[in-house]
Amino acid sequence: MQLRPDPSAPDEARLVERARSGDTGAFESLYRSNVGHVYALCLRMSGDSERAERLTQDAFVTAWEKLSTFRGEAAFGSWLHRLTVNVVLQDRRSRLRRRERLARAATEAESPATGGIGPGTRIDLERAIAGLPERARLVFILHDVEGYRHEEIAEMLGTAVGTSKAQLHRARRLLREMMGR
Repeated sequence: MQLRPDPSAPDEARLVERARSGDTGAFESLYRSNVGHVYALCLRMSGDSERAERLTQDAFVTAWEKLSTFRGEAAFGSWLHRLTVNVVLQDRRSRLRRRERLARAATEAESPATGGIGPGTRIDLERAIAGLPERARLVFILHDVEGYRHEEIAEMLGTAVGTSKAQLHRARRLLREMMGR
């Protein structure tokens, strides 16, 4: 015997439409049905449970704010997945920029008179990664840092698997050049 979905249960499309019109209860239903997947994605990408919780909240706040841009061409869960990846990547870029500013300030504070290395003579890995072209940097971080497979990266970034592999090769080559190897 095959089970059929309950016809009285509101479907995802109706929930989205209700949420778009300001129905917070409908959005709460969408939240409850997707929060586990969003949190798991944030945890995989960040590697930190506290950050994953914050990013999950950020993703749903962003989803609420951008719900009007959801066109319904794909499932809501697919749209939310892509939005979540973007939230996590934006957070990562923000943290890298913050670290770069701190590293630059620390480097500028060092002087040859105190035995430190002068500004501009030290290139660390984080700076080199931050200096990569955006697509190469994203693929490098997702593959070599976060452990995603090329198929997953291609799906997240909307590219071909071969493009993901080429970007990773490019990122590694550029990093070797920047690090002087």
